[in-house]
Amino acid sequence: MDSPDLAKIWNARYPLTVLNRQDFIKLGLCALLFALGFALFHLMGSVPNMGDWGRSAIIWMVKRWNDQGISMGSGDYSHGFLVPIAALYVVWIQKDALIRADKKTSALGLAFVCLALLGHYMGVKTQHTRLSLLALIGLIWAIPFYLFGWQVAKRLIFPCSFLIFAIPLNFLNGLTYELRKVNTIVSVQILQFLGLDVKQVGTGIFGPPYNASATLKLDVADPCSGIRSLTSMMALTAIYGYLVLPGIWRKWFLFLAAIPLAMAGNIFRIVSIGIMAEAINTDIATGLPHDYAGFIVFGCAIILMVGLSMLLNPTFKKKTAA
Repeated sequence: MDSPDLAKIWNARYPLTVLNRQDFIKLGLCALLFALGFALFHLMGSVPNMGDWGRSAIIWMVKRWNDQGISMGSGDYSHGFLVPIAALYVVWIQKDALIRADKKTSALGLAFVCLALLGHYMGVKTQHTRLSLLALIGLIWAIPFYLFGWQVAKRLIFPCSFLIFAIPLNFLNGLTYELRKVNTIVSVQILQFLGLDVKQVGTGIFGPPYNASATLKLDVADPCSGIRSLTSMMALTAIYGYLVLPGIWRKWFLFLAAIPLAMAGNIFRIVSIGIMAEAINTDIATGLPHDYAGFIVFGCAIILMVGLSMLLNPTFKKKTAA
């Protein structure tokens, strides 16, 4: 009886041994370039107020995640802590494909490395930290592209692009007022349909006499605009759709659905607080229930996301039909 080929068993179980000496040299060089890149963005970052933040663009980003509040940061970008972990997980589940991919040095990859470094230089000169952070993400993708080629780089497009959700994109705050208006209008329509005597005044919801002296008065403030849940839902639908849905259009459909899902969650929150204010008391409704309703609402949005992904998944449809 032939003895088992231990080398084949070892290579099948631990595929890193499939790499040749040249690949290990490139991995070491890749790690060195990543370390130098980290030092570049840490020691020579572009931060608008160096007295408060220092020179590190990376520390600036992490501190922006770490706003104080009732949840993990409670800031609009407190989910940033989870983004690199999710990106690394996507890389991990592709490890076998990455190891076995054809590898060769790419001149185009080197061009992207230079472009990313130029982007960082422009970010430093213009004091736009987000531009430097985008350049950092580009560099994280371009270095493997340069050393290992397109077959590796194309598998890293999504995890590297996903890192964008870790950057505080405060320019979205310009949408806050418009989202507040839309949420207020829809919430008032639902409350009126349910029989509550309320009217919209700007971004406020008032009962009789429909002014500041009303017993029922709710202000749909910035936290209720949906920006926080919108950015979080976009990140969640992106990673969830990538992992569970086949086909590009299905992934994009679920990703774009984050906008109505986040708005629906916030409208549900406003309506539920309005009902509680009418039934019990405005002060009670806008106290602890208001502060912690976001957790329940986000959970409902996740349930809607999972349900929508099931409808989009052809495998789930076939099982349901059977």
